[in-house]
Amino acid sequence: MILKFACPDQRGLVARVTSFLAEHGANILDMAQFTDQLAGWFFLRIHFDASRLDLAPEDLHDRFAGLARGLAAEWRLRPAARLMPTVILVTRERHCLQDLLARCASGELPISIRAVVSNHEQLQPVVERAGCPFVFLPVDPAARPASFEPYRTVFEECAAELVVLARFMQILPPALCRDYAGRIINIHHSFLPAFAGANPYRQAFRRGVKIIGATSHYVTEDLDAGPIIEQEVLRVEHYHTPEDLVRLGRDCERIALSRAVRYHSAGRVLIHGNKTVVFRD
Repeated sequence: MILKFACPDQRGLVARVTSFLAEHGANILDMAQFTDQLAGWFFLRIHFDASRLDLAPEDLHDRFAGLARGLAAEWRLRPAARLMPTVILVTRERHCLQDLLARCASGELPISIRAVVSNHEQLQPVVERAGCPFVFLPVDPAARPASFEPYRTVFEECAAELVVLARFMQILPPALCRDYAGRIINIHHSFLPAFAGANPYRQAFRRGVKIIGATSHYVTEDLDAGPIIEQEVLRVEHYHTPEDLVRLGRDCERIALSRAVRYHSAGRVLIHGNKTVVFRD
């Protein structure tokens, strides 16, 4: 099982959590911790063998809740081998989608793709060839909140614990962002916070940048301003054209998004305010 745990920092936290697990028969396989001394906040991830627990996992959950409550902790306990139910949103561009589909098929990503939803139909053959359900849901710019109610329905029907915007070129309504806070991951084709918004590669070209990149972050009500999970960069040479920057940038997008999805679905990301702690593998 995997335990994610964060709380105000104090002495003895590691001892209290690990002692609790040991007392109930858990064997710790891997552990990572970090204390943010500026924020006064403690972060912990434990991967443990639960095969010899002296009580059922649901009972372990209930008993640990008492310990966590006394420490004012934010936490989550889940089976390590369970694939995270995921919905992917796309528009027309396929590079991030195809990369996620391939990595999922090869077992690189611990997710189960329950549906791929798009406001266009171009990528339906790509999705169906991969054996995933495709759902076409158009978005009416004049009635945006209403257009996204069917999206919410798909999320609920799929029991989605993760929503991935794989170059989904639409802004989600604030209510959806709030209700799925910490569960929607976006890829922005720019090294945020620089060059936010449309056409970042042309903005970067005009500025004469020497590096470009992509940023994967959680979606919030503030556009392109959510907690950052992963970033990837490449060097720009003087002879690169705007088209070259787009080509290089797509590689950055694939890598940053797939890493963010893997870290999140493996329980390696802890959110605190507008920042994240990522225990990389």
